[in-house]
Amino acid sequence: MGEIGPDERGLAAAVSFGAGAGAGKEESVVDEEEESPIEEVRLTVPSTDDASLPVWTFRMWSIGLVSCAAMSFLNQFFSYRTEPLIVTQITVQVASLPVGHFMARALPETRFRLPALLGGGEWSLNPGPFNMKEHVLISIFANAGFAFGSGNAYAVGIIDIIRAFYHRSISFSTAWLLVITTQVLGYGWAGLMRKYVVEPAHMWWPGTLVQVSLFRALHEKEEFPKGARQISRSKFFLVALTCSFAWYAVPGYLFPTLTSISWVCWIFSKSVTAQQLGSGMKGLGLGAFTLDWSTVSSFLFSPLISPFFATANIFFGYVFFVYMIVPTAYWGFNLYNAKTFPIFSSHLFMSNGTDYDIQAIVNDKFQIDMDAYKKIGNVNLSIFFAITYGFSFATIAATITHVGLFYGKEIYHRFKASQKEKPDIHTKLMQKYDDIPAWWFYSLMALSITVSLLLCTVLKHEVQLPWWGLLLACGMAFIFTLPISIISATTNQTPGLNVITEYAMGLIMPGYPIANVCFKVYGYMSMLQSIAFLSDFKLGHYMKIPPKSMFLVQFVGTIVAGTVNIGVAWWLLGSVKDICQDSLPADSPWTCPNDRVFFDASVIWGLVGPRRIFGSAGNYGALNWFFLIGAAGPVIVYALHRAFPNQRWIPLINLPVLLGATASMPPATAVNYNSWLLLGTIFNFFVFRYRKKWWVRYNYILSAALDAGVAFMAVLLYFSLSMENRSIDWWGTRGEHCELAKCPTAKGVDLGPEKGCPVF
Repeated sequence: MGEIGPDERGLAAAVSFGAGAGAGKEESVVDEEEESPIEEVRLTVPSTDDASLPVWTFRMWSIGLVSCAAMSFLNQFFSYRTEPLIVTQITVQVASLPVGHFMARALPETRFRLPALLGGGEWSLNPGPFNMKEHVLISIFANAGFAFGSGNAYAVGIIDIIRAFYHRSISFSTAWLLVITTQVLGYGWAGLMRKYVVEPAHMWWPGTLVQVSLFRALHEKEEFPKGARQISRSKFFLVALTCSFAWYAVPGYLFPTLTSISWVCWIFSKSVTAQQLGSGMKGLGLGAFTLDWSTVSSFLFSPLISPFFATANIFFGYVFFVYMIVPTAYWGFNLYNAKTFPIFSSHLFMSNGTDYDIQAIVNDKFQIDMDAYKKIGNVNLSIFFAITYGFSFATIAATITHVGLFYGKEIYHRFKASQKEKPDIHTKLMQKYDDIPAWWFYSLMALSITVSLLLCTVLKHEVQLPWWGLLLACGMAFIFTLPISIISATTNQTPGLNVITEYAMGLIMPGYPIANVCFKVYGYMSMLQSIAFLSDFKLGHYMKIPPKSMFLVQFVGTIVAGTVNIGVAWWLLGSVKDICQDSLPADSPWTCPNDRVFFDASVIWGLVGPRRIFGSAGNYGALNWFFLIGAAGPVIVYALHRAFPNQRWIPLINLPVLLGATASMPPATAVNYNSWLLLGTIFNFFVFRYRKKWWVRYNYILSAALDAGVAFMAVLLYFSLSMENRSIDWWGTRGEHCELAKCPTAKGVDLGPEKGCPVF
């Protein structure tokens, strides 16, 4: 579904407010012609460089590799849980600072002579104070552990659905090659596009300014006036981490019902409609909230990081969709026989309301069995899931139209200027470092494509994708990478084209579920990876990191992260009984919400195919009109803006964000959004407005500490209690107590006694 990156210019400016003290000391007089043409860059990025700072240090490698492996482990581990906490790059960015300073104080300063084979010279475990460039490279390592924004390697989802949902097999070597090639292929596209979207000053990548600002804020010297009652950032981090670590034992083990406090269900324990409205996990979440940080930050990341204007846009889009569109479609029009199915579910259903037996329509060759499919009938979706797909169609079209109308001229002029402009001060400062040889990128791309072709020929029986499908996917990635990179570099919005790749392959080659998801991963995710690499290259450009160091850290981090991801997945899929299955106990956290949606997508787009779902042979053909609606929406907004230029609120209507507000639902649920929106508003509106100094000093620190505390306690609980099958059983461990929320309300629908639903 469509993915929109929030414009973080306001956030960058706010953080640079906190870096201001340190910024003034670094600035030097720069010729006006050499200054960046982008005001936000001039205000945020230092125009000086200390080339003597060591970057290739033992501290950088040790902290970087450990943080990369730890983040990869944690993010893959949590991806299978009902509330899949994602540990972000900012967590390591904050946590690694005191570790780096400690190592600078504790490690010996003894210098060693390197052998001539390694270039000679001297080397030390402790070359001096921990510096910002080391810190940047550690965060790049962490970003690899964070799968450059995805949490875990996207291709691992293919292995998950093959083993846990289709109950088929795939060899570990094939799985590893699939994950690594899809991750590394993006380097090739990044190498081809780097001179167009990294070096030019007009390609400024707004999101990287947040990172630059945070690095400067963290490295400025903390000075407190006499009598001040403030504590240092490192002490605040330790206190908050300890509290988060201790508290998570309550919702994580002792009292899991706190994950979704759906009090409406408790009051109306026998009303299906009330529970549909009040359930935070299976309904519309009216009044539902949580006391579990993992629920808050799952799916949408930490609300403390999102700028308030983006939070406000998501709020209006969420309320419009969940509390206006869905109830009208369900209770008002019974659209697509909505009452025959649950109001909120990512499962697939038969026409009588029972779960669709996917295994029955898959033959021995892992293809669709058309005779069985015709016998069972068309696939049906819950009304929430169906309209979500419609809105995702609209979001894709609206993003392209919105960016074209509101940013088209700016993008065109900046790209044109970038090809003629003189190097700015940042590009000039980077010229003192050896550039990355082009053959590094091309060799990686050639090797990755070659290995991928072997997967699609020698091991085709495991991945289904034919060789021509791989080349078509690479062609799509090559065509879209440059324009999407330019959009991201100038507007910080990244149009999500995954539905286009799924749709295209589903039309070309229906009946092959794994071929479809492999095509999506090679065609769309490799492009998204390349954009993430380019964004990191721009961060390194601003922070004056030697390009070769950036490349090697990214590459090593990608290999380490992908290997850890597939290792953890293999371990959990083989050790957790009934992982991802509906037969799990009510209090089991191993429900795999992301993989459930990924599996459904493989059925919809690959196994059954879009013609039998969204075409004339399916039930949801009318949803294709959302493409037209999405494309037309920004045109209307733009026309109103031109007709009433003095109305400043009109251009603030960002339809891609409004329409894509609920793109994470499902697997995200109402309680995730409710709590995320509430805390985002508290911290990024009220605290930011009325306690700005506190916000600047502690906001990101608090976010990182909450993430880290929950992650460490969750892993401790699993190894010490869950693996030993030690559990407790009482009212507070039996879910959110909204069993009727999943029931249909159509007359005569009987799902059997095991479902516990009344028959109307």
